[in-house]
Amino acid sequence: MYKINITKKIFHFKVPATTSRGVYLTRKSWYVTIHDTDNHHIKGIGECATLPDLSCDAMPDYDYEHILKHFCNDIEHTGKINYTALRPYPSMLFGLETAMKQLDRKGSLDLFNTPFGKGEKGITINGLIWMGTFDEMFQRLEEKLKSGFHCIKLKIGSIDFTKELELIKHIRASFTKEQIELRVDANGAFSPNEALSRLEALAKYDIHSIEQPIKQNQWQEMAFICKNSPLPIALDEELIGINYIDKKKILLDTIRPQYIILKPSLHGGLQGSREWINMAKERNIGSWITSALESNIGLNAIAQFTASIYGSELVTPQGLGTGHLFIDNIPLPLEIRGDKLFFCG
Repeated sequence: MYKINITKKIFHFKVPATTSRGVYLTRKSWYVTIHDTDNHHIKGIGECATLPDLSCDAMPDYDYEHILKHFCNDIEHTGKINYTALRPYPSMLFGLETAMKQLDRKGSLDLFNTPFGKGEKGITINGLIWMGTFDEMFQRLEEKLKSGFHCIKLKIGSIDFTKELELIKHIRASFTKEQIELRVDANGAFSPNEALSRLEALAKYDIHSIEQPIKQNQWQEMAFICKNSPLPIALDEELIGINYIDKKKILLDTIRPQYIILKPSLHGGLQGSREWINMAKERNIGSWITSALESNIGLNAIAQFTASIYGSELVTPQGLGTGHLFIDNIPLPLEIRGDKLFFCG
């Protein structure tokens, strides 16, 4: 049987992380550590963490810990995860799934026995440019390019759109789409009425895709945009809170996006993300996986899962570069070399 301990952690950002929902200075996580009572030396650790005003299971700390403890007690008594009961709590499911997976692997951080997990192959990742002033964003861009990134993701929607267009125009004047793949993330910053005109303006600069151009829960408007946009549309926030298979199918069949982006702690844990990816594949919808400001415990689990689920088809750059965000991160053998994430365990 199992014994599970819960430990609350607070991580501090090296630089304030500016998003469309505000500025993050710290990041709260709950680590779940599972021990096999027959062999206490073997353990599995998982990370449970929500994002305020974004995660469908975000709630006050006391309530979160109370519910998490309930599910931990359930695993201690039954020896298994109740996936049905955990569907509404993707961040908890993600942490418990990954802790159990590490325990099953006798404590190894190589969760799925892949070439990535053996240190033989890296995962190509995008370089993320956080929101900021024009000068800040351009400086961050130059740093990413010097580091060797070939896929850049720009978060837009925080400064004047014409200035953001100037930045993108400046990038394209210096680098072709063959040299730099550009992705943009609007985080729902556009109104439905202005979205298409803005997408047409962006399309002049060989943009790979745009994430969530309008706010979520406007399915008909988003479907119209996906059908008529000159740019491929990727859904992200739209998938949050869609935790059951039937509703996932309805969303994909209604909106028909070109891509979906999976964040396991937001989109159903590993099982829920696997469902999304398989359903998207059946509909010829592309996908990739992104971390959501997790510490290295969560980042490693997501990277190991990414290598496993895509296997030999893992070509598209993934969004797994958050391991350098915190001044007090948990040290793990994850290393970014150029534009690839490597596991060196």
